[in-house]
Amino acid sequence: MKIGLLICGHALKQVADTHGDYAEWFKQLLGDYGFTFDTYYVVDMEFPKDVHDADGWLLSGSPHGAYEDHPFIPPLEDFVRKAYAEHIPMVGICFGHQLIAQALGGKVEKFDKGWAVGRHDYKFEGHGDIALNAWHQDQVIQVPEDAKVIASSDFCKYAGLVYGDRAYTIQPHPEFSNPVISEYITLRRNPEVYDDDMMLQALEYAKIDNDSDKLADEIAAFFKQPRKAK
Repeated sequence: MKIGLLICGHALKQVADTHGDYAEWFKQLLGDYGFTFDTYYVVDMEFPKDVHDADGWLLSGSPHGAYEDHPFIPPLEDFVRKAYAEHIPMVGICFGHQLIAQALGGKVEKFDKGWAVGRHDYKFEGHGDIALNAWHQDQVIQVPEDAKVIASSDFCKYAGLVYGDRAYTIQPHPEFSNPVISEYITLRRNPEVYDDDMMLQALEYAKIDNDSDKLADEIAAFFKQPRKAK
């Protein structure tokens, strides 16, 4: 099964030099499930020719906001709507979660209670508490009509959404390993932007294993599930 990676941003150069970019992280996360991958840097206006060029699509995180004025966002929203209409499965992570919701009629805003950085616990339907790394201030605040909420936390009400067999999206970053999140925290510590106690606590939590493997199983199962006829 071929998964098209739609990369919506670039990692910090210092992080990428050591750990690779988003595409490498997703290939590592999903490397044991028999997928092949094609990568498209949509943030640089590199788009697939057709929604049928892969068997499924994964939209990555990004430093950008889904509601911001960037050239790649309108065509990416169009692509999402076309793939959705054609029942081609999509997975969205962080920015991808927000962009898919926005493209399908939801709303995304900058959360007035600040940032989520590092390990957070989410209540996943059917799984209980799952700990994953996060890095976001933006959130989905209005859910599209077709979406069902499958994960939430005290900080993020709509942390996971599923749209039947067409899309599975989550706010946290299962592809962010603890070494990656630790380096991000170290590079971005700035008390004028992020609460320093939060950042120090996130560094400590990055020493503890999280549940990214459980989310890898969920993502792989979603891509491989039988599809309903259109």
